[in-house]
Amino acid sequence: MNKSELAGAVAAAAGISKASAADAVDATFDAITSALRSGNEVRLTGFGSFSVANRAARQGRNPQTGAVIQIAASKQPKFKAGKGLKEAVN
Repeated sequence: MNKSELAGAVAAAAGISKASAADAVDATFDAITSALRSGNEVRLTGFGSFSVANRAARQGRNPQTGAVIQIAASKQPKFKAGKGLKEAVN
């Protein structure tokens, strides 16, 4: 399912137009992104939680040449499924 299919499913479930549903989906993603960017965690009870994980700088290897390279430290978004989502999938 891609973003437009998600908006269509939301529109059908909520009985609203696809344009309104697309705006709602975009606003949801923007709010989650903004919260993660500012260092906050987003918890959706029964669904899961979004957080930011810090990855330390490390050494890696170029697979073509075998040369050692430095990989910079970075922040990665992380999602942990909640109990309700796990039960729904299983």
